Amino acid sequence: MHALWMQCKVEFLKTFRNRMFLFFSLFMPIMFYYIFTNLVNRDLPFREEWEAHYLMSMALFSLISSSVCSLGITFVYENKLGWSKMIRLTPLKEAFYFLAKMMAQLLINLVSVILIFLFGYVVNDVQLSISQWVMCMVWIVLASIPFMALGAIVGSLNKVETATALSNILLFGLAIVGGLWMPVNQLPEFLQQISKWLPSYRAGEGAWNLINGQSISWETIMILMVYFVVFMILSVYIRRKRQEPV
Repeated sequence: MHALWMQCKVEFLKTFRNRMFLFFSLFMPIMFYYIFTNLVNRDLPFREEWEAHYLMSMALFSLISSSVCSLGITFVYENKLGWSKMIRLTPLKEAFYFLAKMMAQLLINLVSVILIFLFGYVVNDVQLSISQWVMCMVWIVLASIPFMALGAIVGSLNKVETATALSNILLFGLAIVGGLWMPVNQLPEFLQQISKWLPSYRAGEGAWNLINGQSISWETIMILMVYFVVFMILSVYIRRKRQEPV
């Protein structure tokens, strides 16, 4: 257990020292949030509601970026360096290494949400009750788990370049079609139909419901759970197929 905790700590510190992570997973969502709430859409009739709504969207966008892009590319890079083979030669089981990275990512996601929420509160004076802040934080962090599993699929690729391209396509596709960058009703009709089944939309919908005083539907929870199970099964299957003997 001590080895698992130490590995988790190493992964956490390593990620927050990564400048690319800080830019794409923290600075960029915060920058988008500031632009679309202070420089654009200033004259909306329900500006306070929009600022809270978009804060949830950008917090989720940050976690998708971190879980799919940063985590996925890190897996590929470390595998290219031979870390998987080295782990299998040590007393630390490969499953522990994988679990430590996932636990560290979950902690990273929690810290990221807190920082983005603080920005929204300080800069835009977003007003939510304490219970709403806490429930949104917990929901968004838990809703990021399926995206961590998706990041594990990206991490099963062989080339860093391929993983980078795929993760960016997934990130922006999920964000745009999932309604994180703009309301879903502004998308073409056929994309609106697709959007309702995407994990990004369902994760966002849960947070949007909470700030509106509504509950999260069981349908949303079940859809996200199905995505998690499917992504994890695919990730494990691909890794076992590509695992090289030591």
